[in-house]
Amino acid sequence: MKLKENETFETALRRFKKQCEKAGIMYELRRREHYEKPSIRRKKKALAARKRALKKARSQRP
Repeated sequence: MKLKENETFETALRRFKKQCEKAGIMYELRRREHYEKPSIRRKKKALAARKRALKKARSQRP
């Protein structure tokens, strides 16, 4: 990333952080920080799906 003409460091840093956020770099970094066994990953995924289904069911009640 190059600085634009007459751009302050703070503005460039903010722009860089926004680009990283859009690219999902920080999300990926946090996800890879600690190794997670595939079985645990599947359990977490199933639990999240169950929570979403319960939340959706609750919101559709009259």
